[in-house]
Amino acid sequence: MKRYRCPGCGYTYVPRDGDPHEGFPAGTPWSAIPEDWACPDCAVREKPDFLEEDVAV
Repeated sequence: MKRYRCPGCGYTYVPRDGDPHEGFPAGTPWSAIPEDWACPDCAVREKPDFLEEDVAV
């Protein structure tokens, strides 16, 4: 499973969980997140800055 972490504050986006507060329901793939989307916690980092990580399930 993949997750995507903000290098600035550590916010993590997990596609399986989505982020309903940001308007992304569970199951929303990373590829569906807009390119100009910014980290909801720090707003300093944009999508291209996020680090892709593999997580054991």
